[in-house]
Amino acid sequence: MNLFEPTVEPPVTATVVVCVYTDKRWADIVAAVESVRTQDVLPVETIVVVDHNEALYERCRAELAGVTVLPNAHKQGLSGARNTAIEVATGEVVVFLDDDATARPGWLRALLTPYADPDVIGVGGIAHPRWPVSRTAIHDSGRPSTLPGGTTRDATGELDWIVGCTYTGQPTEQAEIRNLMGCNMSLRAEVFKRVGGFAEDIGRIGRNPLGCEETELCIRARQAYKADGREVRILFEPAAAVDHRVSDDRVDWSYLRRRSWAEGLSKAAVSKLVGQGDALSTESKYVATVLPKALLREVKAKRPASAAAVVTALGFTAAGYVRGKLPGATAHVQLPAESTAGSASSVSHDGA
Repeated sequence: MNLFEPTVEPPVTATVVVCVYTDKRWADIVAAVESVRTQDVLPVETIVVVDHNEALYERCRAELAGVTVLPNAHKQGLSGARNTAIEVATGEVVVFLDDDATARPGWLRALLTPYADPDVIGVGGIAHPRWPVSRTAIHDSGRPSTLPGGTTRDATGELDWIVGCTYTGQPTEQAEIRNLMGCNMSLRAEVFKRVGGFAEDIGRIGRNPLGCEETELCIRARQAYKADGREVRILFEPAAAVDHRVSDDRVDWSYLRRRSWAEGLSKAAVSKLVGQGDALSTESKYVATVLPKALLREVKAKRPASAAAVVTALGFTAAGYVRGKLPGATAHVQLPAESTAGSASSVSHDGA
């Protein structure tokens, strides 16, 4: 940036949302909120939503200054907490930051700048993993053998989606994408008014590793706009960067298996809601091109554990998807508009 040029303000205002559920992450919560407070562009408000934890709610109210603290008014889980914030957010764009992620300088400005284009309805950024100390690290970056990938501090890995981070195969510069990643994403407020909130029958509840609620919402939004004859865009902007802390329990084999299985189940649920073609459009290319290269690299490098991790993740994800497609497996899953007495544009719902 030229220091003699005036700073250009983003074209939209923003509400930043941080959803929390356990006081075991208190230090992370404080760090996340502080990283928003120190941005060069400030949101009109920061909302912290506490997911059905009265003690944590009272602590947040007492110790987090300068933020709005709300209890989750909906079904327990991340989707319900997000929907609670959406209902009261006043910014033109609603930005979501995970409670164990910290935003790097310039993050919010980078997320908001692309909204100068009226056809952009969502922008997401990159999430860099911050690994725990591990005896199974495969190189100096601290990357564990269960999540093989690049050797530098900010390098991606093919399985980093397992820990909610940007993975190899995603763009490395600003580009249009199918869906956003939950720990670092933003959407225009008008999207929620148009298509409703996050589906509360899928997504994370506490430590349950189910997900894909962001995928479903992004696909649903694009389909809704297209039905009205408008082509909209969702962008990946790597200049909007966060550091996402990875806890010890998420680098072991049991979590790899559980998260992969849950991803398959979640994709089956999403395919029920928005159709199999849209639900698996990105995954088909990933499985056909990205994973084989990773497997070959780890075999050549004589890292059998890492090669096994690639095979394990693919196998458990596929098995979870097959299980989720069986009759009745996703019978409880409904769109937000189907689980509320209001109109399709309502974001206030209790879930099924």
